[in-house]
Amino acid sequence: MDDHTWRPTGLQATLVEMGQTGNMTDAETKVLVVDDEPVLAGLAGNYLERAGMQVRTLGDGLEAVRVARDWNPDVIVLDLGLPGLDGIEACRQVRTFSDCYIVMLTARTDEVDTLVGLSVGADDYMTKPFSGRELVARVQVLLRRPRTSSSTVVQGPAVEPRRVFGDLVVDPAGHEAMVDGALLELTPTEFAILDALSGQPRVAWSREQLIRVVWGAGWVGDEHLVDVHIAHLRKKLGDDPSSPRYVRTVRGVGYRMGSGR
Repeated sequence: MDDHTWRPTGLQATLVEMGQTGNMTDAETKVLVVDDEPVLAGLAGNYLERAGMQVRTLGDGLEAVRVARDWNPDVIVLDLGLPGLDGIEACRQVRTFSDCYIVMLTARTDEVDTLVGLSVGADDYMTKPFSGRELVARVQVLLRRPRTSSSTVVQGPAVEPRRVFGDLVVDPAGHEAMVDGALLELTPTEFAILDALSGQPRVAWSREQLIRVVWGAGWVGDEHLVDVHIAHLRKKLGDDPSSPRYVRTVRGVGYRMGSGR
């Protein structure tokens, strides 16, 4: 959009504070931006395109689910307060067929919205107003993580062995985990946390350390995001929070891997 003929105000201005970012991301990366504020969606899409990504913008939750199924995006930037089908339900439906990364947007800052959004499989969240620079950075951090559906073959000694903790098996090379032989439906973020904990099972990880490893050193937000993902991971593992076998709480520090017994 030509800045010489149009000047944004308010929320719109927060998105145009950044300039050209350059092609920092593979041009084949596909991002679906879903927000019922057309100007915001368009500006957000514009900055993601400047970072080298393919972008489609929509303003409707039902249409977003359809396009996500047909277009198979790598990342969805999804507003919580959509008309018709809200962002939470759209996220839930997308998770039935896709492991793409999902960033939830919300104009509401109360904790309940954040927790509910994450419980259906969102990988990150941002509260409006936000900067275009931050949105691009968040998406790029997500894209640096391996995808569950990755078909990349690693050969030779570089393949990591499976990690066994009682009935839990974590397979870093296959990017999957099983309990009692049943494959767990983990989001990329949940697996990244489990991978970090199981990779160094004797280490007690602080929230800050997990954020640095899973979200990236440049991530900015509430560290209690880790607690929400841990709670959801425990639920999928069948772990009792009061007496966990797999993910233990280390009082005053954070979390570490349990023995599985």
